[in-house]
Amino acid sequence: MQEKILILDFGSQYTQLIGRRVRELNVYCEIHPFNHYPEIDETVKGVILSGSPYSVRDENGPRIDLSEIKGKMPLLGVCYGAQYLAHFFGGEVGASDSREYGRANLQYVNDKNVLLNGVSQDSQVWMSHGDTIVRLPENYEVIASTSDVENAAYHIQGEDTFAIQFHPEVYHSLEGVKILKNFIVDVCGCSQDWTPDSFIEETVAKLKAQIGNDKVVLGLSGGVDSTVAGVLLHRAIGDNLTSIFVDNGLLRKDEFGSVLDSYKGMGLNVIGVDAKQKFYNDLAGVVDPETKRKIIGKDFVEVFDEESHKIQDVKWLGQGTIYPDVIESVSVNGGPSATIKSHHNVGGLPDYMKLKVVEPLNLLFKDEVRRVGKALGIDSKLLGRHPFPGPGLGIRILSDVTPEKVRILQEADAIFINGLREWGLYDDVWQAGVMLLPVQSVGVMGDERTYENVVALRAVASTDGMTADWVHLPYDFLAKVSNDIINKVRGINRVVYDISSKPPATIEWE
Repeated sequence: MQEKILILDFGSQYTQLIGRRVRELNVYCEIHPFNHYPEIDETVKGVILSGSPYSVRDENGPRIDLSEIKGKMPLLGVCYGAQYLAHFFGGEVGASDSREYGRANLQYVNDKNVLLNGVSQDSQVWMSHGDTIVRLPENYEVIASTSDVENAAYHIQGEDTFAIQFHPEVYHSLEGVKILKNFIVDVCGCSQDWTPDSFIEETVAKLKAQIGNDKVVLGLSGGVDSTVAGVLLHRAIGDNLTSIFVDNGLLRKDEFGSVLDSYKGMGLNVIGVDAKQKFYNDLAGVVDPETKRKIIGKDFVEVFDEESHKIQDVKWLGQGTIYPDVIESVSVNGGPSATIKSHHNVGGLPDYMKLKVVEPLNLLFKDEVRRVGKALGIDSKLLGRHPFPGPGLGIRILSDVTPEKVRILQEADAIFINGLREWGLYDDVWQAGVMLLPVQSVGVMGDERTYENVVALRAVASTDGMTADWVHLPYDFLAKVSNDIINKVRGINRVVYDISSKPPATIEWE
């Protein structure tokens, strides 16, 4: 059975990053809400308590019964988890004089303690909390301090219980991964054998057991996620998989034909469906982004339902849902994490649709999906494609969707994306696209005054989509793209570049 680390979520937006760091160590982990987690069995090698937007002093703050965990197996408290283990076991947590947020340096490190073995005495860490641990309970020993936080890390003597006030999972904690590895490998004893090959083997076996001889219809988008999901399903059930690629009228320029061509020779049975008029009709006059997402999601479901009835005895709908989609759409496994936005392929199916859902990738981050795809032998050009939102250009048109607006955006987007490839910049960017803004601006073209659309270029660098930084594209490149768009795309007279990072912004504008 697969060994694992349990991460109990108290509602922190950083919780999923803890999961990514654990996975990077080739150790399987699961995130569960603090108040609804699976039975602790022999496969659980250790437990991590996440941070939280709450204070342990809040009357309605998260409370957890640790009687089956603390002192019985390795336990690591992070931020709120550290304060919880102090406050409710005989110590004291109080409000800080000022919010402790940002970079800090450890001034004292007990590197003889297994958790901090190999950690530098001046190691940079990332703080993000409004409370501080005023007093530790008896038999708790301090193992790290900063100039402002005396109890930055501690160990409970006689137990494999540790706690850190800072966040080791964020990049700003420069030796955070080392600390996590010390806990997961040296304390918990994990064997680090969860690899793409082991995931494929285990997932194919699960899919065979789950689906049996049933037939599956899968929605393909031409992107990495749905393609990897399709190849995994095909490896498990072969010809019982039928894939459907829908032209919703919101794809990139010429994408419908090029995507269908890309699947030739992969052994996948793919059917192309032209449904763009249905999507245009249902989106007519709709401006609210959440409403647009829900309409697009509903229409996808209706198209799949209609197409699936043309295939005899289909019982399953396959989807390429990945972990960030789930995290951003609903609280993790019903836990307290905040909802950011809905995703068209997350959240279940209406009662009238009689297909069960199978999602082979819904516990993987994007970089993990690419590694699995490489292990499956999928073409590197396809695996290297930028992510593209499920609702497509519908959420890059920041107003109501019309065929003319789609045309304008498709042409501008093609110039931008093709330019990135021509300049050798495509692989330096994690995701890029053009946003059609709901404003018009005055311009001069020739000797005539114009009053036309504005577009924003967006290019970000990221590893998982959970955080992202805007890319410093060369000025000469931006000037060339701007000039080409304005001169070649009828209806645009101004181009701007988005220099916002995530957080506080999101990658898409809607």
